[in-house]
Amino acid sequence: MKALHDRLRSPAVRPPPAIEDDRNAGLPLDLDVIRSLRVNRSAVERRAATIPTRRTVKKEWQAAWLLRAITCMDLTTLQGDDTPGNVLRLCAKARRPLRPDLIDALGVAHLDIKVGAVCVYHALVPTAVAALEGSGIPVAAVSTGFPAGLSPFAQRLEEVQASVAAGAQEIDIVITRAHVLTGDWPALYAEVRAFRDACGRAHMKAILGTGDLATLTNVARASMVAMMAGADFIKTSTGKEAVNAVLPVGVVMTRMIREYELRTGHAVGFKPAGGIRTAKQSLDWLILMKEELGDRWLRPALFRLGASALLTDIERQLEHFVTGRYAAAHRHPMV
Repeated sequence: MKALHDRLRSPAVRPPPAIEDDRNAGLPLDLDVIRSLRVNRSAVERRAATIPTRRTVKKEWQAAWLLRAITCMDLTTLQGDDTPGNVLRLCAKARRPLRPDLIDALGVAHLDIKVGAVCVYHALVPTAVAALEGSGIPVAAVSTGFPAGLSPFAQRLEEVQASVAAGAQEIDIVITRAHVLTGDWPALYAEVRAFRDACGRAHMKAILGTGDLATLTNVARASMVAMMAGADFIKTSTGKEAVNAVLPVGVVMTRMIREYELRTGHAVGFKPAGGIRTAKQSLDWLILMKEELGDRWLRPALFRLGASALLTDIERQLEHFVTGRYAAAHRHPMV
């Protein structure tokens, strides 16, 4: 396992602190910038198609990248039948995402591998906060009328404030998609800015619901408006749309992040979510981040994978690396 240890000692692999102090303060809305954004869909789709095929990561390099994917994961449960018991088990998995025998075989006990955050509904924030006390793992709460974002505005603001008061360190807000579809950028900016102010010290991830936005140009413009309004992360989806995290959308959103950093000097995070179920998909997203934004974005402060079933497949791949055999999924239970 010496080669794996070499990969894990690399600064690009070693898990860093999850939160950066230099937050995106936002900018005044610049409609000239927003309206000038255009996306060539064919070019984006050609670029996205190269990501799964142009690079391959094998053997100890793959194991190291999969360990990194775990540290960048928002381990999520957002089901109608969630209970405190489910969340307690999820939090236990978040603290120890790999079986002890795999940790020993990989020789990574010293890295204290754990997920980037646990993401739950507001009602279960206190349960998650108590379960994760002392772990350093933040609780993320979905808010603002998740997933549709169509409840009364005052109620959405109160939900953000209540989640922060309950101990959530991160808030995943959803935008009003109608503002994007009608081109009402001032309304979108004002909404996201109000949510950002309500979050206080909690970091805010703005969920764009990209599957509902009709065009990649709308995705680009919504991304830029959300960052101008102070979003700490921009996120693809709620996981409840017909189309969720897909690589063409990732290309557009990461390029908007790159453009925003060039304009302001602020690094905004990115979170694909919804439909990311396999270890191979997590590698595709990590490759996208490395190629479009660089190694700085290969860490939980600036990159998260919103997922629930993904961890099971990553564990199976790591067991295959250790033993040469694939285990049944029930050997890696989530809860």
